[in-house]
Amino acid sequence: MTPETHQVSYGPHLFEFRLTRRARKTMSISVTPSLTVDVVAPLDAPFEQVCEKVRKRAPWIRKQLQFFQQFQPRTPERRFVAGETHLYLGRQYKLKVVPHVQQRVKLYRGRLVVQTHNPHDDKFTRELVENWYRERAHAKFRERLVLCQQLFPDPQDFKPSGLVIRQLSQRWGSMTPGGKLILHRSLVSGAVDCIDYVITHELCHLKHANHGPAFYALLNRIMPDWERRKLKLERQLS
Repeated sequence: MTPETHQVSYGPHLFEFRLTRRARKTMSISVTPSLTVDVVAPLDAPFEQVCEKVRKRAPWIRKQLQFFQQFQPRTPERRFVAGETHLYLGRQYKLKVVPHVQQRVKLYRGRLVVQTHNPHDDKFTRELVENWYRERAHAKFRERLVLCQQLFPDPQDFKPSGLVIRQLSQRWGSMTPGGKLILHRSLVSGAVDCIDYVITHELCHLKHANHGPAFYALLNRIMPDWERRKLKLERQLS
C-alpha cells in the first residue's frame, strides 16, 4: 500500500510522518537517517488512534530527529562579502558591495548590489540583504497567492485567513487549523513555479487537512506537474 503523508502537532512542534497500513496487529514508529518519520499501522486502525500514538512518541521522535540532524550536510555559512553568490527566484546573483550615502539593495545587471555607507562592515551588509529578502518575500508571496487561488474553480473557497512569513525548521509551508498560511521566508530563493507549488499544496489543505487520497486527487487536478516542481525545489534549495 502506498504511504500517505500526514502531520501531527505536539506543543509548538509539527511532525510530518509517512503512514503505511499493513495486515498486522501492532503499530510501529521509526525515524530514518534522512529525517523521515515512518509509521506502520494495522489496516483497521482509526486515524485518530494513529495520531495519538505519534503524539505520545513525540519526545522520542524529536530526540531521534535531532540526533540524525547532526549528520546532515551543512550549507556553508554566508559571509556577505563581495563575490559571494545568493539565490533569488531560482537565479544566482553575485553580491556586489559599493560605498554609497544611501542604504539600498537592488538587482542590477545580474548582480545583487548593496549600497552602504560602510562597505567593510559585513554584519551591516548581512542586515541590509536579509531585510531586502524579507521585503521581497512579502511582496512576491502575496502576488503568487492571488494567482494560485485563481487555479481553483472557486477561488474564494481557497482564500486563507491570513499570511505569515517566517523561518520554519523542516518545511516550506504549512496551513494552520484556522486557515492561516505560513510560508518559509527562504522560499523566495526558489523559482516562481516552485513557490506556486508550495502555495497551491497548502491551499489544498483548506479542503483536506491530511495528505490522504482526496488531498492528492485535488492537488493533481489543480497542478498536474506538482511532483516535477517539488523535485526542482528540493534540488534548488537542498
